[in-house]
Amino acid sequence: MAFLDLNNLSHQYFTKSGFTKAIEDISLSVEEGSFVSFLGPSGCGKTTLLSIVAGLLQPTEGQVLIDQKPLKEQKASIGYMLQQDYLFPWKTIEQNVVLGPYIQGDRSEAVKQKAASILSEIGLGNVLQSYPSQLSGGMRQRVALARTLMTDPKILLLDEPFSALDYQTKLKLEDLVSNTLKSYNKTSLLVTHDIGEAIAMSDSIYLLSANPGRLSKKFGVPSHLKTLSPFDARQHNDFNALFQDIWKELNKLE
Repeated sequence: MAFLDLNNLSHQYFTKSGFTKAIEDISLSVEEGSFVSFLGPSGCGKTTLLSIVAGLLQPTEGQVLIDQKPLKEQKASIGYMLQQDYLFPWKTIEQNVVLGPYIQGDRSEAVKQKAASILSEIGLGNVLQSYPSQLSGGMRQRVALARTLMTDPKILLLDEPFSALDYQTKLKLEDLVSNTLKSYNKTSLLVTHDIGEAIAMSDSIYLLSANPGRLSKKFGVPSHLKTLSPFDARQHNDFNALFQDIWKELNKLE
């Protein structure tokens, strides 16, 4: 039984002069703990789709189900990581990470201990009292990941979270995020323009056509690649073959 179901999702943006259809009739199912990526040309509605799953947009048609229940009936949090980390510069790293529980009214010592534990797991145990300006871009994105995990989200949405980083940092962060999400058994949806990133991190990859966004094709990542870290998967011979297959399909969608 699927953990996340997107059923016949369509969405239109209305203006005074008319409307723009962003996505149309998108249906798919995601198993719990799976990592799914969305690729497609500009205008295919990838970010719109994530916004609907996050509950930030109400779709014009269709519905999102989590554990067979409508999203609007869910109390469980959904985490969202963006290209920018959106850390508060006047707060310490610890204060940024505990923000979610604090807003929910939980200011217990256990919350601080959990923050310290998560930061330690991702190699930032020594920066609790530092400020964002004292950290590199990659470290700030790790803090953003820690802040997201603090609320124990059922689903983690990633909207090009590595695109602003240099290539070396990006590769290192792919490994860290992938390993962390697997250890927490998080169901994750990634929007990216990077075919290699999608292959290296995902269980399944969906291609979207544009204007409006529709599901075009699904690629499954071979099991032997999924068992490797993202960096190691990029070195495997089968990685390039899958890359070329996806590249050809994306070219048809342009």
